[in-house]
Amino acid sequence: MQELGSLEDVFDLLEGWPEQKRDAAYEVLVKACRLAAQGIFPLCAIRENVRRFLIRHKSLANIDEVPLPQQFGADRNIGS
Repeated sequence: MQELGSLEDVFDLLEGWPEQKRDAAYEVLVKACRLAAQGIFPLCAIRENVRRFLIRHKSLANIDEVPLPQQFGADRNIGS
């Protein structure tokens, strides 16, 4: 699982994308990301295109299904 919080994160995801899954949608997304890095393509459009790309490839996690880390010591009173 990988969190995508920046355009650099998206580039990392695409760079690590399996070659056998690199289809036309992958190529279009790479090109759009390059244009966004140059300030030519809007970042809000990249967000939506990445979301659609990941849904298409069944690789988008549902946030409700993501396990949250245990909050160790959350019931302790720190400082006393």
